[in-house]
Amino acid sequence: MVNKTILANGIRVVSEEINHVRSVSIGVWVRCGSRHEDGASSGIAHFIEHMLFKGTRKRSPLEIASAIDVVGGVMNASTGKESTAFYIKVPDYSLDLAIELLADIFKDSRFRSEDIEKEKSVVQQEIRLLEDSPDEYVHDFFESQFWDGHPLARPIMGTHDSVASLNRRKVLRFFDHNYRGKNLVISVAGQVKHDQLIDLVSRHFGAIAGMEEEVPDIPPRSSVMTSTMNKDLEQIHLIIGCSAPSSIDPRRYASFLMNALLGGSMSSRLFQEIREKRGLVYDIQSYLNAYLDTGMLGIYAGTGEEQVREVIRLVLREMERLRNDSLTDKELRDAKEMIKGNFLLSMESTDNRMTRLAKNEFCFGRQILWDEVIERIEAVTPKDIHDLASEMFAPDRLSMVAVGRVSPEVAEEMRGKA
Repeated sequence: MVNKTILANGIRVVSEEINHVRSVSIGVWVRCGSRHEDGASSGIAHFIEHMLFKGTRKRSPLEIASAIDVVGGVMNASTGKESTAFYIKVPDYSLDLAIELLADIFKDSRFRSEDIEKEKSVVQQEIRLLEDSPDEYVHDFFESQFWDGHPLARPIMGTHDSVASLNRRKVLRFFDHNYRGKNLVISVAGQVKHDQLIDLVSRHFGAIAGMEEEVPDIPPRSSVMTSTMNKDLEQIHLIIGCSAPSSIDPRRYASFLMNALLGGSMSSRLFQEIREKRGLVYDIQSYLNAYLDTGMLGIYAGTGEEQVREVIRLVLREMERLRNDSLTDKELRDAKEMIKGNFLLSMESTDNRMTRLAKNEFCFGRQILWDEVIERIEAVTPKDIHDLASEMFAPDRLSMVAVGRVSPEVAEEMRGKA
């Protein structure tokens, strides 16, 4: 059973009681990510994620970590383009501890200047690690070009210069403005009683200030482009991408199925044709990044200099097939069974259910029930996928980037095909 309560300060508390488990997963979600930053403060949301583990008035960093370790729990955090999450999973009898600890880091983190200076170096090392991993960095490179001029183009971790410019005043101002009131969703899944949860949350989070006037997100507009970054690498890392349905667009269910068919699994068309049949890549996959008001589909491949032209040709051919050719009944049925099965298996985890509660609350203000998800997947027709593919994969809507030893000839060919 799912329950929801809104506290007087605007914090939304959503819980799902699951009686057959002995764990409970708790997340404090903030509607604040890298798209809510300005250029000068790029990376500040991710930086604050780090700083909330650097000590409070009553706990040192070690005491924050050990408080959950000693009960066998796990604690972590993550920052995205649209939200930041702090989450803990503990045995059900440690729920009080987990709620109190999360409230402590939200209300009483010290943000000491010396800790900020030290953490700036840590985050810059994290940025360098990403830059040294071209199969990961190419995604940031693609989005920086694809969303050019929009906050979605900025890297979640920021840049070396933007992180270097952070100070205690900037960090506190951003934190005080965003980490409050209706910008917060507390989601809990597992062995939990909602009434008891509300007592705990009210006691520990009730004093957090309400939200000031909300600033609307700037609507994004994608670019159609081709771009290369020459680096001395053994492979060329390639992404071909285009706009896709948003996280609230009714067509998202058709996009899930289309992605599964195209490159979302080992049985997908791209994986079978380009890796299994031809041996041109080790890794090739398609993926969806959905945001509240837009989305993106990307196809990633890592391949050699001699194979990159053929890989591009084959990827574009598979996109064209989805635009022009009818799906077989078996293909569509297999894709539906895969998406439904993945969804249902993910719900075996209290972590995933906690995450789903928060994302549904942010996106819809209500919970999308399992039955509704399955019904929407089953309702997708071959025509729905064909129409979506015809729109998304039109040649004049495709973008492409490559990182590696990209010859002028390959770069010119990319510009002619994208």
